[in-house]
Amino acid sequence: MKKVSSVFWISIVVTVLFIIWGALPEATLGSASLGSVTNAIQTFIVDKFGWYYLLAGSIFVIFVLFLIFSRYGSIRLGKDDERPEYSYISWFAMLFSAGMGIGLVFWGASEPISHFHVPPAGDGGTADAARTAMRYSFFHWGLHPWAIYSVLALALAYFQFRKGAPLLISNILRPLLGDRVDGGLGTFVNFIAVFATIFGVATSLGLGAIQISGGLSYISPITNNFTTQLIIIIVVTLLFLLSAKSGLDKGIKYLSNLNVIIAIVLLLVVLFVSKTNFIMDLFVTTLGSYIQYLPSMSFRLTPFDQDNTWIKDWTIFYWAWWISWAPFVGTFIARISRGRTIREFLIGVLAVPTILGGLWFSTFGGSAIFLDYFEKLPVFEVMSDKGTEVALFYVLQQLPMGTILSVIAIILIATFFITSADSATFVLGMQTTRGSLNPPNTVKLVWGIIQALTAIVLLRTGGLEALQTASIIAALPFSIVLILAVFSLIKAFKGEKRQVSNK
Repeated sequence: MKKVSSVFWISIVVTVLFIIWGALPEATLGSASLGSVTNAIQTFIVDKFGWYYLLAGSIFVIFVLFLIFSRYGSIRLGKDDERPEYSYISWFAMLFSAGMGIGLVFWGASEPISHFHVPPAGDGGTADAARTAMRYSFFHWGLHPWAIYSVLALALAYFQFRKGAPLLISNILRPLLGDRVDGGLGTFVNFIAVFATIFGVATSLGLGAIQISGGLSYISPITNNFTTQLIIIIVVTLLFLLSAKSGLDKGIKYLSNLNVIIAIVLLLVVLFVSKTNFIMDLFVTTLGSYIQYLPSMSFRLTPFDQDNTWIKDWTIFYWAWWISWAPFVGTFIARISRGRTIREFLIGVLAVPTILGGLWFSTFGGSAIFLDYFEKLPVFEVMSDKGTEVALFYVLQQLPMGTILSVIAIILIATFFITSADSATFVLGMQTTRGSLNPPNTVKLVWGIIQALTAIVLLRTGGLEALQTASIIAALPFSIVLILAVFSLIKAFKGEKRQVSNK
């Protein structure tokens, strides 16, 4: 433990205190319980800063699109003669698995069917509601989240591989703050990043446990309750800690490739045994609609409809979730992106996951809407009655080989679970060992246990709602770091000594 920084000890103390707080009986604490306090904070943040999250997300999209078409796009993330460390296939697999894996599986069927019945405006259950449902699913999982990730990833990769700075989030602010990043201010920035990572990843781990439990209960006599979810978290934690010992080039790389293979198999099978023409027509139509309505959706709030909480419950939550995930996903993407040009990096990080995510929602969400709208099956009613996590499995059970597909889906969730947690321990290890590119296994072990305990506490204090609350709270302070990173990159690019081409 000689390599750890002060950020490690500060983060451990704060997180352990949080875990102890959450473990105390709610009846004893009353309004001072973890659930009550975090709900109050979340309500305040969403009511007062919802506009801020929406505006910040759009600023990040505009910024990265500008860089793609600017002369700075030819700058290489490394020395001028360096080439990428990983192939495109392995690179895409790792960034996709770390960035969205569990969330896509969890929300793939449930989000579109939710929007179909409860749209942001108008009546539910109509053809217009179906189009809106798919468009907003593309919107929530498209360019905005990957732009948020790419801002931090680009800053980290640029300053680490081109400027030789340690892979610490505080170092990306050096052009603005100077040597103050080496002192208490830098420690505070890195602590915020670690704090956001812990709760952002804990949210996804909780979602994974909820959905594995829901899937098992749907195809077997196993009960979907907190005890089952607890056992799942413990078992998967042991598995990802074993994987974490293998390091980046073995454990995470191999698991990421396996994730993508299983995901593609499940996607293609469902695509071809379901209504293929309907799904592909829906994908193409929604892609065009998404591009057409992207500007208006990016800035849409409801100031004259104070009772409409849809934007707060969905878009604002997602933007906060993506921001809270940014330290983890951004650091991880930066670590695997050495040698790529800024233009190549941004196009890869933005375009490929957005298109694949759209195809995923068209396949699973489109199948759910088709069953509900055309075949009059109670997809939404089943989800409302048995939980959001069972929507996917209900849809799969209506298809040929439904049970086999459900088993494959549970395996996919588990492998995504392991990869996300494994990647997060790697990132937390780097951020708390002064930017070490290969943090000690002991440090990763500690963070793996901390992540699991945090997810357990959040599930115990309120399930899915508590997980969402934690993300929104953790995101607010880190969003300021992301905005500063934009100005820091602009200043650093202007100071580039070599002439960049206008290619």
